[in-house]
Amino acid sequence: MVEHDALTTTREAYDAAAPAYAELFGDELRHRPLDRAMLGAFAEHVSAHGNGQVADLGCGPGHVTAHLDSLGLSTFGVDASSAMIEAARQAHPELRFDLGSMAALDIADGVLGGVLSRWSVIHTPPPELPGILAEFHRVLAPGGHLLIGFSASEGPTHPTQVFDHAVAPAYRWWPDHLAASLRTAGLAETARMVREPQPADRRQFREVYLLARKG
Repeated sequence: MVEHDALTTTREAYDAAAPAYAELFGDELRHRPLDRAMLGAFAEHVSAHGNGQVADLGCGPGHVTAHLDSLGLSTFGVDASSAMIEAARQAHPELRFDLGSMAALDIADGVLGGVLSRWSVIHTPPPELPGILAEFHRVLAPGGHLLIGFSASEGPTHPTQVFDHAVAPAYRWWPDHLAASLRTAGLAETARMVREPQPADRRQFREVYLLARKG
């Protein structure tokens, strides 16, 4: 029931925020060189392992899906918000965008070369995170790669923390704690990037990317 309530709350909030969100974040990667670097490294890893399809889970208005496509990956987006999916389809009509939930993906077992979850798990209540990571593992092919982005909590004594997100209730995660959850799900960390908060950032949180591989 917790997952259903959280999913409903998040979906409705993003449906309402979709136009403003798309306008605010549609070109954000232009100002985020470290994000582009991690997305580029992810694309190279996927390509080196056979260049299978990539799912951008929690794709929002589709700008990162389009960026991965520009890097040569066969990428499609999935989001629980119908308004976000509509915005993505309007902005990038050449790409595929599907309505769906990360908790129960309409994707066959072991077919993806890569999964991107960029700031999409932050709305997942901590008890539900293992199920989401299990879904990521299920849809990845052996040797497939996951890139997951999130905000870091304050330290190992606070492995998860609620924070005041502008759209919906959200959580921060201690990187080592989330990496351990990935290992439990069968996804081995291969690299990480930690970006320190900058003076102009709206929130003074560390931002983390973990790159992991399915064995």
